[in-house]
Amino acid sequence: MKVTIFGTGYVGLVTGSCLADSGHQVMCMDVDSQKVEKLRNGIIPIYEPGLENIVAENSKLDNLHFTDDADEAVAFADIIFIAVGTPPDEDGSADLKYVLAVARDVGRRMEVRKTVITKSTVPVGTSDKVKAAIVEELTTRNKDLIIDVASNPEFLKEGAAVNDFMKPDRIVVGTDSDHVRKQMTELYAPFNRNSDRMIFMDIRAAELTKYAANAMLATKISFMNEIAILAEELGADVEQVRHGIGSDPRIGYQFIYPGIGYGGSCFPKDVQALQRTGGEHGLPMRILDAVEQVNAKQKLHLVNRVNQHYQGDIKGKTFALWGLSFKPKTDDMREAPSRQIMEALWEAGAKVQAYDPEAMEEVERIYGQHPGLLLTGTRDAALTGADALIICTEWQHFRAANFDALAETLSDKVIFDGRNMYEPSRVEAAGLTYYAIGRGESLRRSLLDSTSTKG
Repeated sequence: MKVTIFGTGYVGLVTGSCLADSGHQVMCMDVDSQKVEKLRNGIIPIYEPGLENIVAENSKLDNLHFTDDADEAVAFADIIFIAVGTPPDEDGSADLKYVLAVARDVGRRMEVRKTVITKSTVPVGTSDKVKAAIVEELTTRNKDLIIDVASNPEFLKEGAAVNDFMKPDRIVVGTDSDHVRKQMTELYAPFNRNSDRMIFMDIRAAELTKYAANAMLATKISFMNEIAILAEELGADVEQVRHGIGSDPRIGYQFIYPGIGYGGSCFPKDVQALQRTGGEHGLPMRILDAVEQVNAKQKLHLVNRVNQHYQGDIKGKTFALWGLSFKPKTDDMREAPSRQIMEALWEAGAKVQAYDPEAMEEVERIYGQHPGLLLTGTRDAALTGADALIICTEWQHFRAANFDALAETLSDKVIFDGRNMYEPSRVEAAGLTYYAIGRGESLRRSLLDSTSTKG
């Protein structure tokens, strides 16, 4: 089948590349001509495991094409995906200007029947607006053409997006058209052979499903983080609590790992958009209000522990920081907790020496030559001259740490672990003070030791 994808961001590029890898003919359209030229040369704008090879191989096989010509893109295929950004507006609602701009581009150029699929995460009712925009352009041109509009939300995890697309849990399609059902069934047939993962529903249900899924996952994260803070106060170990509740199949282990809050391009934006949608219909989303509040507070929880340990005086201190991206296996810094942590440290007069396996260029783009930030080439280089270590992202590269070496290198012999990567007893056996999230007994002992040391 021939498919056009408008947008070569995270969703568009993964979708287009994976469809091409299954044998379809795919054209990816972007208004940024420099970006298109780089993609033609195999230079991709994001880090996602496995994606670079898929782009290179399918470009060579002539399955995957890139263009900045909207005329070419619309004429290329009968199925057109809209996968452009929907950034949050000032009031938290999703900004649909890019989505509707694509719809108008299609309406101005289509000469035969088309199926337009919204792949971007959009509020309920967006498909109606997309169809209206296309029909308006067709009317202006005096064209009487059939246009089908459907919703096909994405459920891709950054760092595992290629695998998620190739082996989906479900393929949700919102449509009231038998024609579209047949098209989408054929399109996704290569990914649907072992069992039927296609879930057809009405368009508004499909649009809401995406937001509801991300809001539920964000809720699990904030709930577990709130339990972790309670565990600290009660002297309980939240890791034991996590095992205790995760073994219940109704709850499960996914998304109940305590930490320093969620970030990225999806959860913050989608929770806010769903809150806004509820408010527009006179239905306050009280649970999501709490989810947002807990997450905002959690991002600074580790900074509070730093201030407690140093009794509010960290001016002149140097902190090694491991991990910058909001999660492992991505270079995405959007809403990353590391940003709030670094900015709070700088405001208090401290310096940061940071390392991340993939996000260094993105951090440099965001902060430039910040006087309080030194980006280092390795995790060990970040430790040189540091007083303490802060862990923000649970990269595999950080799991096997030499605690004896850390005790020798860190002047103040203290680790603030925002991802609970280590067993407290092992760290403390090396003579280090260890703060984790919700490890109550360890935290209480560390605070007592710190207070007695400071006098």
